[in-house]
Amino acid sequence: MADFNHLLPQTSHFIDGQFINGAGEKMPDIYPANGEAFVDIAWATSSEIEQTIAAAKRGFEIWRKTPPAQRARVLYRAAQILRSKNDEIARLETLDTGKALQETLVVDVTSAADSIEYFAAQAATLTGEYVGFSGAEGDWGYTVREPLGICLGIAAWNYPLQMAAWKSAPALACGNAFILKPAELTPLSALKLAEAYKEAGLPDGVFNVLQGGREVGAALVSHSDIAKVSLTGETTTGSKVLKGAADGIKKVTLELGGKSPLVIFDDADIDSAVGGAMLANFYSTGQVCSNGTRVFVHENIRDQFVEKLIRRTEALVIGDPMDEKTQMGPLVSAEHFKKVEGFYKSAPSQGECLYDGGIPKIQGFENGNWIGPAIYKPKDDHQSIARDEVFGPLLSLFTFKDEDEVTARANDTVFGLAAGVYTADLSRGHRMMTRLQAGSCWINTFNVTPVEMPFGGHKKSGLGMENGKWALDAYSQIKSVHVAMSPMEYPY
Repeated sequence: MADFNHLLPQTSHFIDGQFINGAGEKMPDIYPANGEAFVDIAWATSSEIEQTIAAAKRGFEIWRKTPPAQRARVLYRAAQILRSKNDEIARLETLDTGKALQETLVVDVTSAADSIEYFAAQAATLTGEYVGFSGAEGDWGYTVREPLGICLGIAAWNYPLQMAAWKSAPALACGNAFILKPAELTPLSALKLAEAYKEAGLPDGVFNVLQGGREVGAALVSHSDIAKVSLTGETTTGSKVLKGAADGIKKVTLELGGKSPLVIFDDADIDSAVGGAMLANFYSTGQVCSNGTRVFVHENIRDQFVEKLIRRTEALVIGDPMDEKTQMGPLVSAEHFKKVEGFYKSAPSQGECLYDGGIPKIQGFENGNWIGPAIYKPKDDHQSIARDEVFGPLLSLFTFKDEDEVTARANDTVFGLAAGVYTADLSRGHRMMTRLQAGSCWINTFNVTPVEMPFGGHKKSGLGMENGKWALDAYSQIKSVHVAMSPMEYPY
């Protein structure tokens, strides 16, 4: 681990423009590839939470009055700083999450910088609207978009830096102050984001990082000075956040779990569809909320599809996450491994095993959280592996006969985060987009999330959308102003 010491932050929190060691309980941060702790992180105390809230209040008063063009310049500089440190931060993200460096080098830091850059442009162009009234004697109105105050972001552990940017960038663009609570399993890259914001010239107190577990998150969610909460996490956690925010009538955005369908029709390009299915199940070792883990393949191409899927799955490179040839790293933690392993152990009783990658033995990484990809054909749509979110590389494969059948089966879930369709018939592709009950959908691709497009789920997969201009509505409020141009005749 000594080779990576230069990457590690030397503090735990970022409060009021300062990196703080923290007085709370120290918790080990563990490298998922070998199970070894490589740094200790202090969890926030109640006094540090209050200190951060006070700093954010001061920062908000400065930032909300900062001209939008100046906000844009700060955000743009922060994005460029992240890009300049891409390789360094990518390695830190791999160390924290266990994800293959092949992924973090091209996705995690880049997508965070893309988000901040996009919202820098939005910040510079934020305006209200003129409204004319019919029948009024010259009266008119206008709207003003105002910041909310102090916003809280609770990030997930699978894309720590990306989530931190997706939440903080629109909040800062709108003039809010922001407090980020990273996932306890992946605390490090948030401090690199804080470093970039500080170097870019963000005023002290506007962006803060507090580390901690559920207790810290709950204390922040229910705090009377928090105006808005954005969570990426499990559906059960989302329910708790809603309850915690209810008394304060806080704005809430929730991006939660999924069990998304991927529908492959018999006219699809099979090689492309196989690639899409693998991306939707094995990327990031299956730890992606929008993954298309229920793969519905038309019966006419089932055998061809399965043959190619298995052959390409067998060729996946599993190993040292820091080796750029590696395509799959370990699961994020020993606890999560036990959960996923439980699904793997029960899978043979729930259907036919088409491929089982087992538990890989990686030399030098014997104590890591390793698990191989698996492909099963469940007995029916109601088996646990076909209904519950595994959050690991276990693909459930089904066959179907026609569009009506697959639509009904695809929608038969409490989740509605994502859905995808592969077909050469674009009329059918667009028609399926109207029929599938999901917030984030793809035609002839999967899990592509450009910052310009909104991302979020329906049903129990969440509330609200992140990214795109739609995110601005989540971090601002509209004030309506009516301007009377002539005396009004009152009825009293």
